[in-house]
Amino acid sequence: MNAWFEKQFKLSEHGTDVRTEILAGITTFMTMAYIIFVNPGILSTTGMPFGSLLVATCLGASLATFLMAFLANYPFALAPGMGLNAFFAFTVVLGMKIPWQVALAAIFIEGVIFILLTCTKVREEVVNSIPKTLKIGVSAGIGIFITFIGLQSAGLVVANPAVLVGLSPLRSNAGGLLALAGLLLMVTLETRRVTGGILIGIVAVTLAGIPLGITKMPAGIVSMPPSLSPIFMKMDFSMIAQPTFWVIVLTFFFVDFFDTVGTLVGVASRADMLDKDGRLPKASQALMSDAIGTTAGAVLGTSTVTTFVESASGVEQGGRTGLTALTVGILFLLATFFSPLIAIVPACATAPALIMVGGYMMMGFKDMDFSDWTEFFPAIIAFFMMPFAYSIAAGIEFGIVSYVALKLLMGRGKEVNWLLYVLAVLFILNRALL
Repeated sequence: MNAWFEKQFKLSEHGTDVRTEILAGITTFMTMAYIIFVNPGILSTTGMPFGSLLVATCLGASLATFLMAFLANYPFALAPGMGLNAFFAFTVVLGMKIPWQVALAAIFIEGVIFILLTCTKVREEVVNSIPKTLKIGVSAGIGIFITFIGLQSAGLVVANPAVLVGLSPLRSNAGGLLALAGLLLMVTLETRRVTGGILIGIVAVTLAGIPLGITKMPAGIVSMPPSLSPIFMKMDFSMIAQPTFWVIVLTFFFVDFFDTVGTLVGVASRADMLDKDGRLPKASQALMSDAIGTTAGAVLGTSTVTTFVESASGVEQGGRTGLTALTVGILFLLATFFSPLIAIVPACATAPALIMVGGYMMMGFKDMDFSDWTEFFPAIIAFFMMPFAYSIAAGIEFGIVSYVALKLLMGRGKEVNWLLYVLAVLFILNRALL
């Protein structure tokens, strides 16, 4: 078996081994397993059955992640994206009164468009046209973004009407204190170079939460998956001739496109997967995995499948090849049968992993050229916009527009890739018209 893994994923070439890759895959899965329950919870508000959505979530994630493993040999995991599922449920279906079957049709068409663009190398060119400084800013921005998500998930940062967000009262926040203890444990293990330190921390916090009543023990371990038939192949294309339908398609398209680009660039940059020219090898294969995953997700009955930023947790544990992704995909398949067991991992156990990985990703700023404001400032804009706008796509958008604008104002427009000019115009038009 080890020989097959070596031949398929070229482990030694990437400086890794089977044990490291599997531990990295388990770590990635643990940090993103919340989607198994959160995605059905959001989409079920539309009237879609929760159980069927849980199965669709796991199958969609598994299929797309397997594609990433075998097509691109990258350690990235995919699943129905947060934000996109909320747009599907609360804006399109509940807000615009569009049937969920029509919304699935919009996602299916979005996925087909992605497949066509990937075949023509357009998406790959977008990934590779982003300058190195912006890639550093995007990577660090994703870091602060997932740190913010981790702090929220731990219950440490909460809404505050006076100043938008604030610190929760710690004396009455057992989960938050447990998350802080878990973070300290993870950092200690990582400092001591203990393999799988993040995963050990997640398990330790989960176990510590049992006597505190934070970790809820399941009534059983194995459960038979519900039927997928209520949502499988239920796309409704009856509104395809209406302008509203294409506004929905374009919105899904825009957010998914740049969320995926941002995640691939950010995590690959942190993992030193970019070549000497700052380009991502096999970008086309990685993007095709995402595109097919989105299309298949719509067929299965779930919202847009995209590359997950939590993949960074596995990368920080040493994951460098598709074996990490293969491990995640297998765990998603098993999750359809072991969902009660997976559900016991509390948010305060995975939150410190996100905080720690966020810190790792912000280390990329050490390679930034702080002497050139036309390079440095757009990266900072991308860095801050991601957490404050709560959107990776928004960070890329503002970063590229400011990069192009500053280069032009300084008479250095020739330094800008032509594709960035096109993107800047599209971003401006998007904000003006949609």
